[in-house]
Amino acid sequence: MHPIRIMVVDDELEIAELIKDYLEEEQYDVIISTDGKECLARFREYQPQLVILDIMLPGLDGMEVCRTIRAESNIPIIMLSAKKTEIDKILGLGLGADDYVVKPFSPGEVVARVKAQLRRFHQLSAPSGEGDLRTFDNLAIDLKAYTVKVNGISVECTAKEFEVLRFLALHPNQVLTRQQIYDSVWGLNEYGDLNTVTIHIKKIREKIGDNPAAPVFIKTVRGVGYKFGGREQ
Repeated sequence: MHPIRIMVVDDELEIAELIKDYLEEEQYDVIISTDGKECLARFREYQPQLVILDIMLPGLDGMEVCRTIRAESNIPIIMLSAKKTEIDKILGLGLGADDYVVKPFSPGEVVARVKAQLRRFHQLSAPSGEGDLRTFDNLAIDLKAYTVKVNGISVECTAKEFEVLRFLALHPNQVLTRQQIYDSVWGLNEYGDLNTVTIHIKKIREKIGDNPAAPVFIKTVRGVGYKFGGREQ
């Protein structure tokens, strides 16, 4: 079995090498990049299964790198930042990052987050089995194959968008608060702005063609949260 490939992108070479050393102790195959533009070329060549990405990079900042990678792949992306305010911006923009770590950090914490993201990604990407497909009107959600289709046409979702939609679809006609959605998708121990749930709902609606003025699938329950509707087939 080939080792899992991870790319670490940080303009501070010492930090990148420190993370690399800890990940290699866990038998991961790790490469380093210190430049935003260079890392995109290396990403396409190396095809890592997870990226650890600093925000402050020369050539192209981490936010643009994240946006570009997310447009090409749904692999987990863990962002690094020296400022909590930058992480807030990432969440607010909904760039598609799956997790974040604020500097200074423990290398062991980064390794733990890498393992958690890979475990979640592999669970979501596992082959489909009986009962894994949920169909609501013209919307089909394969809970294991990690696919969404509208009228038989595939819709590309980020990992977090899919997990939000998956959580809603597993609780049809139930009113779920933003806190419940956040805790399920991002984790009970994560700290973040609940507005990131609102951003992800907005993007999901756009992708599945759910008119926010008269939604069929994701309905807003004002002052409470959201309810997933549609006729299950």
